[in-house]
Amino acid sequence: MSDESQQEQPGRAGRMNSVFFDSSMDEAARRERLYQGQVFVFSPRPSTLALCELAREMTEAAFRPLDPRDAQHELPVERYVAILADLKPRFIHHPRSKELIRQILTEHGCDLADTYFDVPRLRSATHGGYLTSGIAYAFHPHRDTWYSAPFCQLNWWLPVYDIAPENALAFHPRYWDQPLRNGSSRYNYAQWSRESRQNAAKHIKEDTREQPRPEEPVNLDPQLRVLCPVGGAILFSAAQLHSTVPNTSGRTRFSVDFRTVNLRDLREGAGALNIDSACTGTTMADYLRGTDLSHLPPEVVERYEREPAAARLQGPAGGRGRQG
Repeated sequence: MSDESQQEQPGRAGRMNSVFFDSSMDEAARRERLYQGQVFVFSPRPSTLALCELAREMTEAAFRPLDPRDAQHELPVERYVAILADLKPRFIHHPRSKELIRQILTEHGCDLADTYFDVPRLRSATHGGYLTSGIAYAFHPHRDTWYSAPFCQLNWWLPVYDIAPENALAFHPRYWDQPLRNGSSRYNYAQWSRESRQNAAKHIKEDTREQPRPEEPVNLDPQLRVLCPVGGAILFSAAQLHSTVPNTSGRTRFSVDFRTVNLRDLREGAGALNIDSACTGTTMADYLRGTDLSHLPPEVVERYEREPAAARLQGPAGGRGRQG
């Protein structure tokens, strides 16, 4: 952990080197730090606990009478996939999900008029390679910005049950300002949504869908595995290289994540610098305004839709960047 007073000033280049715990920093300054590669962790709050409770209730009902964390040891993988294929969309579209996200943003100091979010997703990571593809995809090291995400996108990650180092999320800090050769130039979000997203449940033994991957060896160490309690939240930039830890805990990990963008930052082209993303398209048509659930202004979405990420490539850096 690092004292906030000892960090580089916003706007200066830096490397991923700090985890801010329960920071009282205002939300604009927090975004600056996140665009510099720092990570924020928050203790459980009423809204995050409520979202995790909703996820637990739905997951336990879906797997009843089995404990969801142990169900993989009792069910054939095809049955397990069928349960997830029904459960995960129901969680996304549950009427309480969006309302709880709005409460989370309010409790964490976000201006709902300028903050847009996408729907929360329920993730699962099974033990021992039981199911690592398709609907329970175990993510290789990646940046979300390889997947057509804007460079001001922030990721919120919450454990639904207690987690351990053996089933957590891993960050790979050496790559914050070190480019990786990757397959993002072959990725277009609209094409993925049309052709691949709906087929997740069909990929049980192997996932053959085209996804951006590193195309050179990745040194996973040093890595950072941040553990927080149920209802705690880990907040990080979409430009962070991160991966799913191979689960050796003996139990399935369940987590919830969602993403946010700030309208002013989108208009100004602010965010983390692009050092290696070359995808096309944008995810921004998915985002909903915190106040009234309206979509982002069409001209903002169209600007990012037109301009490939490669046009915004910049040299290795760790500070706030301009993407337009």
